[in-house]
Amino acid sequence: MIASRIDLLKYNEFEFFLKRDDLLGKINGNKARKLAFLETNKHQFKKGQVFISYGSSQSNALAALAIFCHENDFKLIFICEKISSFLKENPHGNYLTALKCGVKIIENEEFANRKSKALSLKKPDDIFIEEGIAIKEAEIGYKNLALELQKQLNEKVDIFLPSGTGTSAAFLAKHSKFKVFTCACVGDSAYLREQILALEPNYDFSNLTILNPPKKYHFAKPYLEFYELYKDLKSQCKVEFDLLYDMVGFKTLLANKEIFENKILYIHQGGLDGNVSMLRRYKYKFD
Repeated sequence: MIASRIDLLKYNEFEFFLKRDDLLGKINGNKARKLAFLETNKHQFKKGQVFISYGSSQSNALAALAIFCHENDFKLIFICEKISSFLKENPHGNYLTALKCGVKIIENEEFANRKSKALSLKKPDDIFIEEGIAIKEAEIGYKNLALELQKQLNEKVDIFLPSGTGTSAAFLAKHSKFKVFTCACVGDSAYLREQILALEPNYDFSNLTILNPPKKYHFAKPYLEFYELYKDLKSQCKVEFDLLYDMVGFKTLLANKEIFENKILYIHQGGLDGNVSMLRRYKYKFD
């Protein structure tokens, strides 16, 4: 994997470094880091190898796994919630990417949750991938990222990245010589800790600080303040950020500026294809 560049940006009076993992390629951001292990070891799988995963029909993980499998002649079975008739009739975003890559998308209608449905379909030789690619094997990608940052930076920084499952922040903090900060975008801080401990039961949180957002945000709900922040960041920084995770991330970061001892390095985790569906909702509600 080619190292992504680091930009120095300014939002209002707040100056920060931005790690441009959004520019890594078709598979970018945290999904590129999480899939580094599979990418390195893909030669071990036979043509037609089946991967099974689950999650939202518009998840970034779906698109990343779809591209990975399509490019390597593997097959992906993906379990999601019941898909709306609108999305079926007007495919867009990550769902459209998955369809173009030939993913077998199955709606869960009879099991208690999507994971149970996915596991019920798994055959002995299939590779099961947890939602959001929250797998132990993702660690190697973040060990590499920690080394990459160490080589690129000539000064001490505090690293910030928002979290879904916490996989990225946890593994980066484990291997980084810099302090790592994050916030929960799905659920609260306690739930995020649970997610990390499910991934690695004896995880040492000494180099990872979980910050609380300035207020409670419901995941994927459109907020006018997020839409305005999204447009402001795009205008001032000339960079597009993710509406689901980065907006909570920047709200949390800006609300906690005083706790950081060093300049912030914010990691752009990509996932901009997901903005296609979110922007439709925002423009319908607020424009």
